[in-house]
Amino acid sequence: MDLKNLLLEVNDSIATVTVNRPAAMNAMTPETLEELQWTVAAIDGRDEIRAAVITGAGAKAFIAGADISLMRDMTSTQARDLALKAHGIFAAIERSSKPFIAAVNGYALGGGCELSMACDIRIASENAKFGQPEINIGILPGFGGSQRLPRLVGKGRALEMILTGDMVDAAEALRIGLVNKVVPQAELLGEAHKLAAKITTKGRVAVKLCKEAVVNGLEMDLARACAYEAELFGYSFATADQKEGMAAFLEKRAPVFQDR
Repeated sequence: MDLKNLLLEVNDSIATVTVNRPAAMNAMTPETLEELQWTVAAIDGRDEIRAAVITGAGAKAFIAGADISLMRDMTSTQARDLALKAHGIFAAIERSSKPFIAAVNGYALGGGCELSMACDIRIASENAKFGQPEINIGILPGFGGSQRLPRLVGKGRALEMILTGDMVDAAEALRIGLVNKVVPQAELLGEAHKLAAKITTKGRVAVKLCKEAVVNGLEMDLARACAYEAELFGYSFATADQKEGMAAFLEKRAPVFQDR
């Protein structure tokens, strides 16, 4: 696909996806969503890629929301279809066998905040600001914000952000559990790639099973989720990586995983 709004680079088994509309604060358009859908599928389908980092071009914004000028005249049906499109893409990120890390460099508002929440881990620069300001233009979050935000920060804090439209800075986002880590702007991508590189040293099968256990288990009650975890745990003992990992531990050496 000819990418016009995104950049995709792959180095040392890590894909870096950059939303590349800095003049528009990387505002998300339907075309951006189409490109993101293709890119996520491409990352998931390429064996040489073991982890992905998503960020925005420039120092001001990760994604400062959707492009309202392209949305203002949408019909109800068109708006619903756009939301369903975004939901499908963000679900694909969550359910990918590869971990996705959001490197949030500035404003992550509306769809930008929602994209970051669909990623497995979020690292923010010190100038990052997060928010779901949709209420200020007479709508509600439509790309998963009303669902993922309370799962991350709790119902009360999520409703405060959604009903006021207020932003939170990086320090507050860290305090409430919206991000995993805050670093200086100059260190953001390096820190994200460092974390991605660490994950790539683990066995691919175990990484995939860990994601499945967490993502799918969150949709179940505790008893079902624990039973599901036990099934995946048992499955892991049928892999070559389990044999190698435990042998390496007992022999006091680094494991050499075979990803099977």
